[in-house]
Amino acid sequence: MNGTLSAPTIGWKATASLQFQQRHGRTQFQGGATAPLKLMRSTAQSSGHCEVPLLHTAGGLVGGDQLELQLDLEAGSRALLTSVAAQKVYGSVRRSRLHPQGAWAEQHLTVRQAAKSDLEWLPQELVLYADALYQQHLQVDLAPGASFLAMEVVRLGRTAAGETLGEGCWRSSASIRRQATATAEERFELVDRLQLDGDALHGEHGMDGQAVFGSLVWAAPAPLNAAPLLEQVRAARTGLEGTMACGALEQGLVARYRGPSSQAARFWFCRIWALIRQERGLPLPQLPRVWPFQEDPFAGCRADCST
Repeated sequence: MNGTLSAPTIGWKATASLQFQQRHGRTQFQGGATAPLKLMRSTAQSSGHCEVPLLHTAGGLVGGDQLELQLDLEAGSRALLTSVAAQKVYGSVRRSRLHPQGAWAEQHLTVRQAAKSDLEWLPQELVLYADALYQQHLQVDLAPGASFLAMEVVRLGRTAAGETLGEGCWRSSASIRRQATATAEERFELVDRLQLDGDALHGEHGMDGQAVFGSLVWAAPAPLNAAPLLEQVRAARTGLEGTMACGALEQGLVARYRGPSSQAARFWFCRIWALIRQERGLPLPQLPRVWPFQEDPFAGCRADCST
């Protein structure tokens, strides 16, 4: 799908705005959401992260739906945001006589983090049905000493039903800017633009016929020697199917997954998550209570991470 389609004025427009503050030794939040988004009860993790699950009550996105999320973290606050279930995006190409070209479902996530704040953005799987059009935008602004971790797993078509993405398209744009010191100018930690559709779904330098794409990025709070961490990250691929690669950012790392298994992608990313927590001297992660894992994604690396 080349070019930009104009989204018809249809569908839901839901918003969520959350502000996290460090009060009396723990992170609390205030804010709200509009239907069909709903904020679930928060819990405190042993690491000090305030865990907040976000529920999309409509059961999926259709063409024209828009989600607007804004997260503000005050100095020293720690937050973990996830979704209650996998997000479905239904097909829209040739589904309407008025708009046969289809309509985009969109998500915009804007993050502002003050000094020494910590955000882990860990939504569950995104599932694009055949002929679905979905684009997402992420903008992150980091103050000195702030840490931002994000992971995502995308399934292109319901492969268990023999379905592919068809004439659909998945687009993603992400920018992470950092102010290294209070007086320094901002610099871009990451600028990332991806599009998966058409030939990119089958080409050797695209998805090569695989159905699952995954991405993890960590903007570290301070400069680090990434080489030993990347060596551990690569070792954490053991026993998982798919193609997995990682590399260093100027201050952090990025990892990509391409393969047949959303579980393998999630397991590898969870192991990286544990290694990052270890690198930072924080407790090992607790899986969010709404995640459906029946197996331990940290199996094979928990002992290594605790040494």
